[in-house]
Amino acid sequence: MKRKEKKKMGAGSIIFMALVYLFLYMPVFVIILFSFNKNNTNMVFDGFTLKWYLEVFQGDSLLKNFWLSIELALVSMVISVVLGTLATIGLYRYEFKLKKFINGLLYVPIVIPELVIGLASLASFSKMGMTMGFATMVFAHVTFCLPFVIITLRSRIANFDSSIEEAAMDLGANQWHTLKRVTIPMLTPGIISGALLSITLSIDDVIISYFVSGAGDITFPIKVYGMVRGKITTNVYVISTLMIVGIVVIYLLAGALGKFISKRREIRDIRKIDAQ
Repeated sequence: MKRKEKKKMGAGSIIFMALVYLFLYMPVFVIILFSFNKNNTNMVFDGFTLKWYLEVFQGDSLLKNFWLSIELALVSMVISVVLGTLATIGLYRYEFKLKKFINGLLYVPIVIPELVIGLASLASFSKMGMTMGFATMVFAHVTFCLPFVIITLRSRIANFDSSIEEAAMDLGANQWHTLKRVTIPMLTPGIISGALLSITLSIDDVIISYFVSGAGDITFPIKVYGMVRGKITTNVYVISTLMIVGIVVIYLLAGALGKFISKRREIRDIRKIDAQ
């Protein structure tokens, strides 16, 4: 059979694709550009300056809100990934009566508007006598991040070969060593994807955090939302730019880690074949 030759994109297709990407990423470019603006009103671009970056790094009050968002996202991510991984493995391995019902419940936090989740969380925490603060925000964020992690891992575990686990147990490994040495490494790409998705959802959230946050626990999105009616300073653009750069770096590192793990696994398989 002849190999199909890849068609080259025409000039029209390239221009159309460039316009689509320009439309999608133009707001990001505007934020990055205006973070270097000399004018603090952000109405007109008056030229480049690093003044606002220096002001932010010298201890701007917005950094407190920013680090709170990062701390909240990391804590929520860890809990969501651990619970999501265990839940995914349990739903994959075992059969029980309510399995289909539980699988259906996973989509409820996804399809329900965040306003409803925020109100429900506020009512639940109030009935339990909990004081609104960092803990309530973590509980609420885990609630809507967990289903996304499980669904991401389910797509990974769907192609999982259970015979590998059986072979490991036949060779003397117990369930814990099989989970640690076989199952988790094979699910690592899905775990990384779920973790990145969880961090993104947590940092981006405004509505749920607004309902369950305490008086002194104001995340960066809530702070910016409160500044919309007044004046958004250039420091907001600076921190947003730093967040964009950080997310891109994390994405690149995650991709490099995935390639490293795949290449290491291929080398290990080749060595096993050579040894045989």
